[in-house]
Amino acid sequence: MNVIVITACPSGVATTFLAARGLERAAARRGWTTAVEMHSRLEPLVPVDRAKLDAADLVIVAASAPVDLARFVGKRVYQAPIAQALPDPDAFLKRAESEARTLTSAASALEGAPATPVARSSAPGEKKIVAVTACPTGVAHTFMAAEALTRAGSELGHPIRVETRGSVGAQNALTAEEIRDAEVVILACDIEVDSSRFVGKRVWRTSTGVALKKSGQTIHDALEKAQVLGGEAGRPAASGGASGQGDRRGPYKHLLTGVSFMLPMVVAGGLLIALSFVFGIDAFKQEGTLAAALMRIGGGTAFKLMVPLLAGYIAYSIADRPGLAPGMIGGYLASELGAGFLGGIVAGFVAGYAARGLSRYVKLPTSVESLKPILIIPLVASLITGLVMIYVVGTPMAAIMSSVTGFLRNMNSGNAILLGLLLGAMMCFDLGGPINKASYTFGVGLLSEGAYGPMAAIMAAGMVPPIGMGIASLLARAKFSEPEREAGKASLVLGLCFISEGAIPFMAKDPLRVIPVSMIGGALTGALSMFFGVQLMAPHGGLFVLLIPNAVNHVLLYLLSIVVGSLVVGVGYAVVKTGKVELPDATPRPQSKPWGVGTGSGHAPAESS
Repeated sequence: MNVIVITACPSGVATTFLAARGLERAAARRGWTTAVEMHSRLEPLVPVDRAKLDAADLVIVAASAPVDLARFVGKRVYQAPIAQALPDPDAFLKRAESEARTLTSAASALEGAPATPVARSSAPGEKKIVAVTACPTGVAHTFMAAEALTRAGSELGHPIRVETRGSVGAQNALTAEEIRDAEVVILACDIEVDSSRFVGKRVWRTSTGVALKKSGQTIHDALEKAQVLGGEAGRPAASGGASGQGDRRGPYKHLLTGVSFMLPMVVAGGLLIALSFVFGIDAFKQEGTLAAALMRIGGGTAFKLMVPLLAGYIAYSIADRPGLAPGMIGGYLASELGAGFLGGIVAGFVAGYAARGLSRYVKLPTSVESLKPILIIPLVASLITGLVMIYVVGTPMAAIMSSVTGFLRNMNSGNAILLGLLLGAMMCFDLGGPINKASYTFGVGLLSEGAYGPMAAIMAAGMVPPIGMGIASLLARAKFSEPEREAGKASLVLGLCFISEGAIPFMAKDPLRVIPVSMIGGALTGALSMFFGVQLMAPHGGLFVLLIPNAVNHVLLYLLSIVVGSLVVGVGYAVVKTGKVELPDATPRPQSKPWGVGTGSGHAPAESS
């Protein structure tokens, strides 16, 4: 019997080679004539020629990485994970001979996948879709985009399952079967997520904002324009698939990925510092006290890890795991050199692009290729990053950070008001978009430098638009439809939690009025906060942070800033709004189909195209 043996393993050439030789010897003992094809990085090292392919009676695929099977249509094919072929090749061949099935359509071999072609939905025109949503903070956009995509999929007649990667990790996680059965994968992510499990699938990338505001169009574009994602299972994808206009690839997304991983450290560190102040502003200076321990955990440890985490995960976003070590080393050097979070950002990009360049362009013999990700890339990329930080970047970045923090600590009231106006307006311009995130990242980064005023202005201003929309829906009920009034109630609650996205349904329907009014209110709030000298230790939590003693220094003045800005937005929008513009009924609904998603998040209703 003529047999073709194909082996492929994502972990390296060694396993691929051992499995191929074991199966080849076992086949010889059975009297079979074999042609062996081993794969490395999706490409066959020595492809089977056409004559052997035509003569083959059986194709055996031992693969834990994608392998194109289109050329074997009409042949008897058996496929299983490569790990099953190593312990007992003879038993593996016996199963292959008895369980092989004729391949009737093109497919890809994946770990754990059956030999039969991928099943499709039986309903006419119905196409199964899977999606992942993720935003930097993982609080609002993540779940609202998931709800919008689910609703749009239901309206268009396409079953859809959405995995949310929020602040508590992955929820409604996609199974291997669901991914395999899906017609297309939508990655509505503002940060980098692991896409290796979607290798071989048609992938469409976009942002959470686009998925939220144009959910129907997103699904349509995905079905029409998505491209197959290349790469190896378990490794970074070789290409990103097709991208929509809302997908901010490149430096912006890499920066947001770093900020996303840094945020929990900032929150924990800031609140622990605030807790140490409960015992007195200077109580931590007394060794052996609880206040000193809290300050050591928060300020001495958590805040010191902020910049290495930022740099490490910027590099991780660019180069995957090989970039993590050089990125964190560069980030730690930035902290030690006084370059702060600006130096950490530079270190992350230097490390990431150095690691990615080494991975792509340094070619090594097959026998030592497996050493690249664990030895060569971390070593060389760390060396490059460290030398750049010490001899090129560290000193000028330290000077810049020193100037910035000195300016913030010594600025007069006029400069403070101008800075508050700018940061507040930026927070309210696009409600979670790139300008909003730039302002927020600036405030978060300054926390590690002991500059707490900008963060207070930023969080206060970010709370104003959703609170203002809620106030407007109460003051001018006749101008708001019933769905709008319900959205206003949710928006009010979300605003108190510092979830600016609660105002998105209003902004999406009436941007020419909502955006200017929100920016005026936010700018006023930011200016008042800076003028009053308010300082905030934690970068998230909204009004609930005030429950922690000394997390905010001037509580009543801080509340006054938020109230004034919210009233300006609420009263202003109540006055300028005209007519009754219906918002879609976006109340979360339970899903009866297994392909639905239940966010269970309590977040605001979302806009759907």
